[in-house]
Amino acid sequence: MSAPLRIRSWRAIESFQNATQPSRSSRAPNMRISQFSSPMTRRAISYTTKNQNTAKPAPTPTPATPAAKPTPSPSTPIPTGVPASRLPGATPSRATTENISKTGLSDKPLELERPAEERIDWTRSFHGLSAAPFPKEAADILLAETEPDEVEIKPDGILYLPEIKYRRILNRAFGPGGWGLVPRSESIVTPKTVTREYALVCNGRLVSVARGEQDYFSPDGIPTATEGCRSNALVRCCKDLGIASELWDPRWIRKYKAKYTREVFVEHVVNKRKTKIWTRKDDPVGYPWKETGNK
Repeated sequence: MSAPLRIRSWRAIESFQNATQPSRSSRAPNMRISQFSSPMTRRAISYTTKNQNTAKPAPTPTPATPAAKPTPSPSTPIPTGVPASRLPGATPSRATTENISKTGLSDKPLELERPAEERIDWTRSFHGLSAAPFPKEAADILLAETEPDEVEIKPDGILYLPEIKYRRILNRAFGPGGWGLVPRSESIVTPKTVTREYALVCNGRLVSVARGEQDYFSPDGIPTATEGCRSNALVRCCKDLGIASELWDPRWIRKYKAKYTREVFVEHVVNKRKTKIWTRKDDPVGYPWKETGNK
């Protein structure tokens, strides 16, 4: 082969190789891609990217905003011309009034502010107790025999004198304003009963101390029970003055019941329950009982 022919063949081969091989600039991206395609390189890149995304600057504290005032629900129309302070607020989630059957009445006797030598603290004092007997006029009224017509009987056979009659006897003996009941303790309210201690003071002298009690059936009846508790304490205090003392005498009770009362069989008008009750001979059987006349 001649020299010119070999030179042309070599140049053709060289131009073919140059055409088939990629250039250096085109090989560089492939090298980087091949490096990134390895598992270790991918983990390193993802870890670096994750740290860069999570590393954020700490949030700056913002000043506390005042609590928003309760506003009426959208369903409630807001009247025009009414100040915002008088608009109804949100409904409270708990009772706004405490249950006095659990908390008590908080009616502890008041402390007097006068000097000790100028006052008598009837919540603690026993001033005048048994210092001297009352005048004969008062004693005759207090110790007078109880009129049978004034005595009442309960269905279970207990005799009693209505508390208003004790007050009338005290008014006749000492005059209105000449006697009074003084609370000696705070009212105690249990789930069923109200109790409190009282002192009876007559003509500026302590006569007796007794604790009254009264049952109730619902919290709404507690105010009425406190008044019944006071009356019950008055009746107990009046025993020391001899008022209606016959009602605690067993012999007098038996004679009175034999002469003025009777036992009758009755039927309850509502539930038809039959039982036997006591009543005065001159009183008819009252509702809800109806006399049956036999067992």
